[in-house]
This record gives sequence, C-alpha cells and structure tokens, in this order.
Amino acid sequence: MLCRLSVRWLRPRPALQVRVLDPLLSRAPAGGAKSSALPVWAVASVSAVGPKGAGGWYEALATSAPVQGAEDVLLFAHTASGLPWWGSILLTTVVLRGAVTLPLAAYQHYILAKVENLQPEIKNIAQHLNQEVAVCAQQLGWSKRVARLTYLKTMRRLVSELYVRDNCHPFKATVLVWIQLPMWIFMSIALRNFSTGATHSEAGFSVQEQLTAGGVLWFHDLTALDSTWILPVSVGVINLLIVEIFALQKLGKSRFQTYITHFVRAVSVLMIPIAATVPSSIVLYWLCSSFMGLSQNLLLRSPRFRQLCRIPLTKLDSDTPYKDLLAAFHSKFISRKSRTF
Repeated sequence: MLCRLSVRWLRPRPALQVRVLDPLLSRAPAGGAKSSALPVWAVASVSAVGPKGAGGWYEALATSAPVQGAEDVLLFAHTASGLPWWGSILLTTVVLRGAVTLPLAAYQHYILAKVENLQPEIKNIAQHLNQEVAVCAQQLGWSKRVARLTYLKTMRRLVSELYVRDNCHPFKATVLVWIQLPMWIFMSIALRNFSTGATHSEAGFSVQEQLTAGGVLWFHDLTALDSTWILPVSVGVINLLIVEIFALQKLGKSRFQTYITHFVRAVSVLMIPIAATVPSSIVLYWLCSSFMGLSQNLLLRSPRFRQLCRIPLTKLDSDTPYKDLLAAFHSKFISRKSRTF
C-alpha cells in the first residue's frame, strides 16, 4: 500500500559509486569554470559616465561598490607587485581564480560526486515506488493521471530527503556560478573604467595614462583595441577547447545537453568579435581567466588532486584521465578526419 512508502527507503546503505560528469563550463565557465558572453553594457559607450552624468543602469553598475572594489584590487596588485599593468592584470586574475574559484570548483565537484553516487539508490527507490503505486492504483481505482502525480510527488519528497541525509543538494553546486560570473563582470567593468578614464578618482586618470604604455609584445597600448585579433581569437579558441573537453567527457548526453553544448560553442565563437571591440586590457583579463579556467578544469580531473580535495570516488573514475582525454580527442577529431579522406 502507498502508506507503506515510508522512511524504509532511506535506510543507510553502502555508498554506491558511479561516475561524476563534470558540469558544463566549470566549467565555467566554469566555470567553470567557463567565460560568459559579454553583456550589452560591456560594449556600450561609457564616455558619458560621470559623477553627475545622466544615469542609466550601466552607469549605476559602473560606479557601484563592487566595481570600485575591483578597481581597488587592481590598483593594490599593481602597487604592491611593482609589475607593469599587463603583469598586474595577469597576477590579479591568477590570484582570484586560485583563491576563490578553484576552491569553489572543488566544492562543486564534491557535491556532484555525492549526488552521482546516490543515483543507484534513487533508481532502486524509483523501481519499488513505481510498483507500489501501481498496486495502490489498481486497488483504489486511481486514474493514470492521479497515479502519475502521486508517484512524482512521493518520489520528489524521497529524493529530497536523500539529499538532506547526505547534505548534497544539487543547488549547492551552483555556488561557483553565483560567485564567478559577478566577479568576471565587475573586473571587466573596472578595467573598462580604467581604460576609458571613466573612474571617478584622480588615480583613475593616471591609470589610463599608464595603461597606454602598460602592455607588452604587440599590444603595448592596453586602452586600444587589438587590431591583430590575436587576443580575441585566443579567447575564443581557449573557450572552445574548454567546451570540447567537457563534451568529450560527457557520455550519453540528452538532447537538451546537446543543445546546451552547441549553444556554448556558439557563445565561444561570438566572444571573438565582441573581444575585438573592447580595450586590450579587458581582453587580456578574459584570456588569462579562460586559460586559468582550462587549467582548473584539467587539474580537477587529476585523481591525486581530487583525493586531496576529498572528492568522493565515483564508479567510472579513471586512473588515467589525461590519456583517456587524448584518446577521445584523437578518436573524435583526428581519426574521423582521416576517414573522410
């Protein structure tokens, strides 16, 4: 009887192990992480922004406390390190990604590993629950709709109790996105304020002058666009590489997941022309952030690092993830290309 659908389904059982599938863009972007598409405000003109200028939502954002905090972080890194501005941007990005997003990404993998290891138990509960609902429906004369709603409601409650029991609600895995994306936005706007002289401090205008000679290699002027398109194309290529690495690891994707992968590929390509329309200081930050995201993605596949972070083992975890990744890449791209010829 349905009344027997009790906590007996929640008796502690030995942990069953199945594979954790890395989230997209941790990828992200994360991203896990993974970089996000530039919002409209980031390519809008900020020349009108001033202490008493006509306001708008972008102006409010550009002069907000989080953006001013990002400016202070960049100024502190530049002053404390004594590096030129290109080095300060790289240093700040590496420190923020290493100190903030890497621990959050490890926590994301920890939560998702626990959730994945619950799947066999959830599947077992679903099978038994389906049988009991079918018996109740037959005895009580329930319609298919009532039986289905009863099954879904009960199953939702039981799964929720499992998440509470193991302290691994999937929503906790989204904390990386809620931290990484705003940080990326605030840092981008802070660099644009510096590059356009839109910041409201005397130091900000001197920063703009310093940025004009604070670059390196072919992008000496960090306030100018990269006319060679080397930086924008590099951003797009690294983002695409992150997407493809995730896609190679994702087995048995649903149609929705396939659409999401295609969408992120399109966003990665779209980032190239967008990056060509903003100052090189911002593109340099995006490039470094994407490279750190790629490195972070690969690091979190290391069995030793996962063990160090106490990420639970899953059933299909490989002892040679990098060899498997190269083999999958060769099979998908190189072997397929050879067969076409």
